[in-house]
Amino acid sequence: MPYPTFFDTVEPIYVTDPLAEVLGAFENGNYILQYSDIVKAAGHSCPTVAGAFLMAREGLKKLYPNTPALRGDIEVFFKEPLHTGVTGVLANVLSHITGATDISGFKGLGGKFARHSLMHFDSPMQGIMQLKRIDTKEVVELFYDASPIAVPALLQSLMQRVLNNTATEEEKKTFGTMWQKRVEEILNHADTVIKIR
Repeated sequence: MPYPTFFDTVEPIYVTDPLAEVLGAFENGNYILQYSDIVKAAGHSCPTVAGAFLMAREGLKKLYPNTPALRGDIEVFFKEPLHTGVTGVLANVLSHITGATDISGFKGLGGKFARHSLMHFDSPMQGIMQLKRIDTKEVVELFYDASPIAVPALLQSLMQRVLNNTATEEEKKTFGTMWQKRVEEILNHADTVIKIR
């Protein structure tokens, strides 16, 4: 199953999931989320998926500086409504990482481990999203702007040809390679594209 090699070089996210421990999925509930895991869940790799991954990773490092993030004990807030722009894509990625969902999620076992009603939309803030630890109530606000990572002019024209079904096989391959190269640049410049408050 070939895929871009940079997927394996992206700094991962470390989590502890008490539900996974109780149900015997992972010893002590500890596991690692690689960027490739998020790509599989999303079905694609793009600047939005990369930005969601980076916001989650950097925000969780701020909230849990010396320990893995406690999956299932994190609330997620988005500035925009769910149906607006790329909010749904961001929400899907954050749900995969944090366990948080809106009303559709896991209802829990014996009054514990519930994951529903931990994700909120149309929330007042300046950034794109906020992460909140339920135990300590600490909140971080996250901003994402990929515009400093230049978009090659050829990429735009190739995209049009691909979407219009006029691209050659070689052009399709070139487009995919160039697209992922920009995603790689975004992932390699978290300190440029992500701001935390």
